[in-house]
Amino acid sequence: MPKYVIEREIPGAGKLSVADLKAISQKSCGVISNLGPAIQWVESFVTEDKIYCVYLAPNKELLMEHASQGGFPANRIEEVSNVISPVTAE
Repeated sequence: MPKYVIEREIPGAGKLSVADLKAISQKSCGVISNLGPAIQWVESFVTEDKIYCVYLAPNKELLMEHASQGGFPANRIEEVSNVISPVTAE
């Protein structure tokens, strides 16, 4: 299944409390549950003013639907074409 990175512009994201992050996570999981097994949240990275989310999904449209139902911004969605790491250099 294709892997995507979603860039979500959320001013002050890095200052969200543990409770806020838990609530956002619960909302996301609830929407995913409603959308079915074709979409999977892998992990997210919180920065000062953005959250970068990694998802598995068959297409961008399903990710846009997730964002719409959850009330999350999805400012940019990019399909991952490859993954590299220090192991790639070996």
